[in-house]
Amino acid sequence: MSASGTAAAGQVEHMLRQVSPGRYDSYESLLHALAEGRLWMLLWHGRPGSADAQYGGMEVDGLGYAPCVTSPQELAASGWNRAYEVVTGRDIARALYPDRWGLWLNPHAPGGGLGIPWADLRRVATGLDRMPAGPLRLSEPTLELPQFYGLLTQHAHRTPAVRALRRCWVQPAVGSPYLAVGLDLYDTSPQALESVREMMRQSVSAVPEGVPVCTVALADEHDPVAMWLRTQTRSFYDREGPAPAY
Repeated sequence: MSASGTAAAGQVEHMLRQVSPGRYDSYESLLHALAEGRLWMLLWHGRPGSADAQYGGMEVDGLGYAPCVTSPQELAASGWNRAYEVVTGRDIARALYPDRWGLWLNPHAPGGGLGIPWADLRRVATGLDRMPAGPLRLSEPTLELPQFYGLLTQHAHRTPAVRALRRCWVQPAVGSPYLAVGLDLYDTSPQALESVREMMRQSVSAVPEGVPVCTVALADEHDPVAMWLRTQTRSFYDREGPAPAY
């Protein structure tokens, strides 16, 4: 392993030692280190690169995780005597999260190690600064924004790609809360998406200063905000439904 790879692996272990219940800032730092670091994935079957290679698996609270260790020293301490594969945190995150598999660091360690749920692996894979830090507190918005919602629904009605709109208030574990607008679209072509971006640009001028607004695609099966919007809220604009009330 290169010197940079060794340093990155060491940073993962350093940040792992800092994580404790309620310390979401330390957990975020661990995710950042994980994205750039190296992990030793434990192979239950096969050899690295072989067609029959298969990562190990474990289940915790009904969720699946692939076990790994964070250094050659931890590999030796684990007593693992089968094959393993050295990968970057970002690469393994990209491989695991679409199937809703998480990553479990050092399960042999005192206390049982630490699990990284698949939703956080998605953040590692796609960009930690692009998605809110969990666990998320999601609720109906309490801010009265009739001008914004009125303007947004007007522009939505003039944007053929938009089927419906939903909304929620998102409070990340780390970072500022914001208003999320869920987009239910008929069309996701580049031209349609640009029309939706223009709809939002024309509408956010009615949002009071200091109220962040973000959008989320309701069709995204892996986005926790989209999943909550689909199951817990009703549309405040629906092209095919009754007139909006906001």
